[in-house]
Amino acid sequence: MSTAVSLESAGRQSIVVPILALVVASVAVATIALFAVTFSGPPARPAPQPVASIAALLRGGNAPAAMAEWRLNVVTSQEPPRPHAREQRDPILSHQLARELGVSESDAVIYRDPGHDAPPDGISAPFVAGARLNGAWRIALTPPPSFLSRWHWITLATMAGLLAGLSVLGWLIARAISRPLRELATAASRAHAGAPLAALSARAPREVAQLGEALTAMHARLAGHAEGRTAMLAAIAHDLGTPLSRLAFWVEQLPDDARARAENDVDEMRAMIAAAIGYARDEMHMRADARVDLGSLLDSLVEDMAVAGVPVTIASGPRVVVRGDPGALRRLFSNLIDNAARYGTSAALDWSITGDVAIIHIDDRGPGIDPSQAEWLFEPFVRGDPSRNRATGGSGLGLAIVRSIARRHGGDATLANRAEGGARATVTLPVDR
Repeated sequence: MSTAVSLESAGRQSIVVPILALVVASVAVATIALFAVTFSGPPARPAPQPVASIAALLRGGNAPAAMAEWRLNVVTSQEPPRPHAREQRDPILSHQLARELGVSESDAVIYRDPGHDAPPDGISAPFVAGARLNGAWRIALTPPPSFLSRWHWITLATMAGLLAGLSVLGWLIARAISRPLRELATAASRAHAGAPLAALSARAPREVAQLGEALTAMHARLAGHAEGRTAMLAAIAHDLGTPLSRLAFWVEQLPDDARARAENDVDEMRAMIAAAIGYARDEMHMRADARVDLGSLLDSLVEDMAVAGVPVTIASGPRVVVRGDPGALRRLFSNLIDNAARYGTSAALDWSITGDVAIIHIDDRGPGIDPSQAEWLFEPFVRGDPSRNRATGGSGLGLAIVRSIARRHGGDATLANRAEGGARATVTLPVDR
């Protein structure tokens, strides 16, 4: 079997391939984009101009053509110029401007950012220059520098687009990788004895396929153990019938009082054997493949049991169709109604739909259950009443049969106490759409 498993999964692609492809593609695309942005580089800064050009502009002349990119603004004001943020007075350039204009150094000033290196042959933007001429200040200034230039915005937009594109690509690849894992988890959660795991998609990666094959093999081994245990239980219960029949024959020769008590014990043993054989039969031979109208099944069952004297009522609910074995489902709800009537004086049924799941409640008015024993009560041969009296304790297989049937139909069964008092058995079954 291991050879077949390895041959089947060997032809599948490894999960490493798409992951490695995503990493390589991401690095390659990011490198190309960064190279393109870096290669284009930031726009060249305008060439520095001599202070004499600024002086000529302040006298009323025209700005040189080389200064057109500076977006210079020349104004006349009674107030001295004020620097932009981070700009400080440059004493050397201010001295040169005063000399070019023939004014005192107190009447000429150039502000620039000391963080920018001053060109040796003049001045570059951004700056603020001013001189007091004819009693008023002539001021030439460039716009304050922006925090992000156009090249910076292009770089950020490129990186954002690259990040978004790679994120979408990574999400698609991760989704493709995780989809078979989700399918495997769903198949494993729905698996039960007597039914194989659902087949994986043909596009599942090799490692996921190997995991699925290992889970399938493990499921088959566990199912084999369960079937072997059930077959052994059925064989033991069946073989006990022969000596029990001989015992019943000898009981007939006992005195009347002793014979009556012995016959009661024999009847109890026969009922226990019948319950064990029924449990084994359900475990081994149940087939859940028919479409069943749950409401009709419950109405029919409640009507039959009410005629037989069982105190049971049912509330109407929405139409629900499930897929399963009608006989097994009837036995499931019959056991729960019997339990509610035996331990809680009466049974009340209702059902509803939540999503794709039908939820059926069977309530009673008894003392409830010990919450710590709610799961333990579903084990085979465990009785809610510890007495050995079948009239109150039963065979201990009723709830085990209930949960076995529910899980074979893809659902489950649980027990809990109601806030109003009494116990509540809840059965969930998948709705067949």
